[in-house]
Amino acid sequence: MNPLGPLVALFQGDTVHNTVAVLLLLMSVASWLVIGWKTQLLRRAGVDVARSVAAFWQAESLEQAVRALHAFDRSALVLPLVLAVQAQVAPAGAVRSLGGAGDVAAQLTRVLRHALHASLRRLQWGQVLLATVGAVAPFVGLLGTVWGIYHALITIASAGQVSIDKIAGPVGEALIMTAAGLAVAIPAVLGYNILGRLVARIEADLDGFARDVRELLVAQADHGGADAAPSKD
Repeated sequence: MNPLGPLVALFQGDTVHNTVAVLLLLMSVASWLVIGWKTQLLRRAGVDVARSVAAFWQAESLEQAVRALHAFDRSALVLPLVLAVQAQVAPAGAVRSLGGAGDVAAQLTRVLRHALHASLRRLQWGQVLLATVGAVAPFVGLLGTVWGIYHALITIASAGQVSIDKIAGPVGEALIMTAAGLAVAIPAVLGYNILGRLVARIEADLDGFARDVRELLVAQADHGGADAAPSKD
């Protein structure tokens, strides 16, 4: 038996059959590329976020924290949050736009939210593709199976005589499309679930860090305002 028989049979058909086979192949290649790339990204990001958060809290000022993060945050997930906060913190009376006006807490919430969303979009990139492949690939394979069985039955009917050997070959080749669809979908679903848990863990760390930074700077602003307020005596 030819070990490449199922693979060869996958591309033996008419235009629709071959189109379905090529589509499954492209979806498989795309999902595996995303899985490989995101595995490396999330593995590095988990280490970088932990080291960057520790370096931030050990710094004596925002400027020193930024310099430290340039060395530790290779994934550029924590650094954008700190740079956004540093750009927002300005001397009193330096309001240049509506974005710099208003309560300090509201300003920090806005800039941290925008920077956090930008970092999360990088982490979540590719998840939609994996979910789509995992949901669509079985049905694409089933389409190829139905189409292949239809043409196999037409060929058998035109032959005039029906026997098990004439049915088993064409129908078996058509059923390979269903197996191919499952072979494409299962890794995509597993990758989506496993990588999704890693993404959620890093997202929780970034969200907690953003909240802690906001509370710290708001407390410093309130403390500075209280020190600067004139005494009633």
